[in-house]
Amino acid sequence: MKAILTVIGEDKVGIIAGVSNKLQEFNINILDVNQTIMQGFFTMMMVLDCKNMNTQFEDVHKALNAKGIELGVEVKIQREEIFKSMHSL
Repeated sequence: MKAILTVIGEDKVGIIAGVSNKLQEFNINILDVNQTIMQGFFTMMMVLDCKNMNTQFEDVHKALNAKGIELGVEVKIQREEIFKSMHSL
C-alpha cells in the first residue's frame, strides 16, 4: 500500500528530520519527496511505501498528528487510493 503525506506550516529547523524519523519508526519507506518554502511557509509532500509497515495505519496517523503538533506544523497522511479519488474529476 502507498500513502500520501503532506506537511504545511511555518518554516523552522527539524521538520523534515522529525517527520522522517517518525516514519522510520514504523518501517515506512519514502519513495518520493517534494518540499519548498513559500513566503516563509514550509510545504512538503511525500509518497510513501507502507507495505512493510509494522503497525496499523491508524496508529501511524495518530503518531504523525502528534509529531505535527510537537513541530508546530500540520501533518496529514492518506492512503493513496483515497487521495486519488479526492483529487480526480
